[in-house]
Amino acid sequence: MKTRFAVALSVGTVSLLLIFALPGQAQGSEKTQAAPANTATMAGNQEAALMVPAQAYLIRDLDAKKDHSGEAFEAKLSDSVQLKNGPELPKGTLLTGVVANDDLQVHAMSKLALRITKAHLKDGKVIPVKATIMGIDAPESTDAEGYPVEPGDQMPNDWHGKTLAVDQIDALHHVDLHSRISGRNSGVLDSTRNDNMKLNEGTELELAIAEGRA
Repeated sequence: MKTRFAVALSVGTVSLLLIFALPGQAQGSEKTQAAPANTATMAGNQEAALMVPAQAYLIRDLDAKKDHSGEAFEAKLSDSVQLKNGPELPKGTLLTGVVANDDLQVHAMSKLALRITKAHLKDGKVIPVKATIMGIDAPESTDAEGYPVEPGDQMPNDWHGKTLAVDQIDALHHVDLHSRISGRNSGVLDSTRNDNMKLNEGTELELAIAEGRA
């Protein structure tokens, strides 16, 4: 009886609030439109709290004309990463994923939606992961001073858990990056100027990563 009364009181209270707070249909419509953004932010904050920064690099070229939805791709971690909610991923751990359907509905001449889903340890164990691309850099063999650099060591990953979305214009030459911590995909790369977009072997990915669901 107490439970039913509490529920009935809660529903009644909400109904009264709606009557007085939403006198017109337009105001109610505005609140409905705002809700999804708030939900996405809350979901992003919850996921970001479990994530840590990581650096990885592609171990083969990706071509928007040839690599269609469902195609597999691979990247390697350039440094060891201790997951907050899982094991340590050693340097050189293989990350695998697929070219996916664009969940952000980006309009472009050419695009690649990427989804990293697994980390393969050297002992054969496979860890499901959720990873978001927070930055991307073209491959380079030397730094600004001419010293050689290993793949994935060009730029430090300064992601600190506060950035939940990235919309970076010209993240690479004529290539934009779009990603959301709360999204299903790791990120969407697109070009509005080139219909044959390619990501070269060694392209560096700055990630936010956590153990995911199997």
